[in-house]
Amino acid sequence: MGVIKAVCISERKGTAKDDVREIELIENHGLAGDSHAGDWHRQVSLLSYDKVRAFEKLADFSLESGAFGENLLVEGIDLSVLPIGTRLVIGEVVLEVTQIGKECHHGCEIRRQVGDCIMPREGIFARVLVGGRIQVGDGIESISPNGFRAAVLTISDKGAKGEREDLSGALIRRVLKAAGYEISHTAILPDEREEIAAALTKLSDEQTADLILTTGGTGFSPRDVTPEATLDVVERLVPGIPEAMRSASLAVTKRAMLTRAQAGIRKQTLIINLPGSPKAVRENMEVFMESLTHGLEILTGRGGECGQR
Repeated sequence: MGVIKAVCISERKGTAKDDVREIELIENHGLAGDSHAGDWHRQVSLLSYDKVRAFEKLADFSLESGAFGENLLVEGIDLSVLPIGTRLVIGEVVLEVTQIGKECHHGCEIRRQVGDCIMPREGIFARVLVGGRIQVGDGIESISPNGFRAAVLTISDKGAKGEREDLSGALIRRVLKAAGYEISHTAILPDEREEIAAALTKLSDEQTADLILTTGGTGFSPRDVTPEATLDVVERLVPGIPEAMRSASLAVTKRAMLTRAQAGIRKQTLIINLPGSPKAVRENMEVFMESLTHGLEILTGRGGECGQR
């Protein structure tokens, strides 16, 4: 864990940036109003606070935040050693490291002033996977990519018609991205059993995803058929996951006993049904997210078996 020490932007590339203290990060764009924002891989630049302070001591020169052209100055994490693909999580904001170091701008302002620039060897760059507002003092966590691909299916008649915003699907994607998953497929489907089953089958059999999370269609309504569609296609059940979700949710509301969510395996893909409301989605994902990595490692052959008793 680290902490954000400065949030900086500039109107022109190759110049020092000014600390604005807080700002909006825009998905697949960068910091609002910054010259480096755009549809490319270096949307956000980051530099370790400790490296800047060490440079100041060596050069006997005091520097303002943003002097090296960094957007985010981070204390407590050695950014330069993070592998490409690392996720950086700041609240709900998720960044993905895309580049370590770079060539210095021709005529770099800080190099002209002090004869050196540490951004080429110490700075890193990232793109914005999930946007949101950040500010100085926010915590920042680095999470290694887990190498797993996830698909998110929202099951909703109104959603499929464009009559309802997909809040639950968006939440699932944010949680997965923050945990290091690559989102390989998303879709909004109507509450049609055959269509849902066909989508689950295609994603599993074509190895599009190691994990499929569905949201919606798990209640008592005659149109709620997601569990039935899941049971149509899975080859092995994983009852512990829905049991754990229901048990945890019962501590929140007795209505949790009414959910009919299922979980199972088809080929090398794990399928888990989630409720339709964002609140319930968050509560249920908190139950199983920590254990998923081990299960998916075993399922996909990337990890060892459980220890013998």
